[in-house]
Amino acid sequence: MIINEFNQTDSDRTVILIRLLVGIVFLSEGLQKFIYPGLRGPGRFESIGIPFPEFSGYMVGGLEVLCGLFVLAGFLTRFAVIPLIAIMLTALFTTKLPILLGTGFWGFSLRELEYYGLLSMLHESRNDLAMLIGSIFLWIKGGGYWSIDLRLQAK
Repeated sequence: MIINEFNQTDSDRTVILIRLLVGIVFLSEGLQKFIYPGLRGPGRFESIGIPFPEFSGYMVGGLEVLCGLFVLAGFLTRFAVIPLIAIMLTALFTTKLPILLGTGFWGFSLRELEYYGLLSMLHESRNDLAMLIGSIFLWIKGGGYWSIDLRLQAK
């Protein structure tokens, strides 16, 4: 079955460290989109220039919570990180690319910083890049030893 083949994982015990990092960050960020909608959810999405901010903010928050929980449990890990990778690529494009360029574009706003360019963009995107790379790692590696994926695979 395609799902079983795609969700294969090995018994690497260190994958749990990346799963904890990625899962905790996405779970907490997703929850904050609901708890602080003006600051982290639809309000933030509107200030960035994301279309349909009310829908987008809560949809992204819901995906971050659900996929963060799946990653923490190591359940359907490779499937769970696909939306997370898309979220991080979107965040980099909509919020960090304007910092690199030093100007807003296509309706995406540039927030006020002391300086712009490559170093400023890299500084501002450190969390986004860490989550993107961690999610890509999990997409390649799977859930690892302490995962529901491995237990399901053994059956």
